[in-house]
Amino acid sequence: MTHPIKTQRDGPILFVTLDRPKANAIDLATSRIMGRTFAAFRDDPDLRVAIITGAGDKFFCPGWDLKAAADGDAVDGDYGVGGFGGLQELRDLNKPVIAAVNGIACGGGLELALSADIILAADHATFALPEIRSGTVADAASVKLPKRIPYHIAMELLLTGRWFDATEAHRWGLVNEILAKESLIDRAWTLARTIASGPPLVYAAIKEIVRDAEDAKFQDAMNRITKRQLASVDRLYSSEDQLEGAKAFTEKRDPVWKGR
Repeated sequence: MTHPIKTQRDGPILFVTLDRPKANAIDLATSRIMGRTFAAFRDDPDLRVAIITGAGDKFFCPGWDLKAAADGDAVDGDYGVGGFGGLQELRDLNKPVIAAVNGIACGGGLELALSADIILAADHATFALPEIRSGTVADAASVKLPKRIPYHIAMELLLTGRWFDATEAHRWGLVNEILAKESLIDRAWTLARTIASGPPLVYAAIKEIVRDAEDAKFQDAMNRITKRQLASVDRLYSSEDQLEGAKAFTEKRDPVWKGR
């Protein structure tokens, strides 16, 4: 069996492909590999942005591998660091992740896409949360989806398990852009390069602030920021990059970000 996770590194960008024929479903072993992959991305100071996609143009990921489950993989087994798919529960991931959804994204596959910061979708991509039909719960989606799109739409999708296309996903704000399938990966690379050229310490601060403030009152969140109680914010405010931004502006030149 070939390795289920392919990685390509291009400067500060890590391109991750879930390649597990026939449908890119995730079993426990694959989830643990994905966790190690994204943890290494998180901890590598030279990497700034990651892209996650699926092999081929039919499946992004259908989620949990039911065949593996039938062979003994427990649904509550050891998914590894980061939880299912390596992203959903990965602590302190303060770097941007782009999901390039190249086909079917259902169940845990849709939850994997929801774990990214930006979602690009091929025009033939389709989505669903069909767990309801299997008598189980789409747990991560039940937490995330009502916070991302209108509540009543999220509940309908969770309670019915119906399929919806990229156009509808875009209408509800679930995906950022819809691309022709032959343009999807190029657009992901272009976007990743744009982000990678920016200030990494600011990105880290943005991600930690958003995560920390998700369930906080506005003033409480602002107090934690202004008092520098968030590690990424404290690092940013004491950094060379903070000074570089101001210098570049006054000197009318492009800033050179060093991530320190």
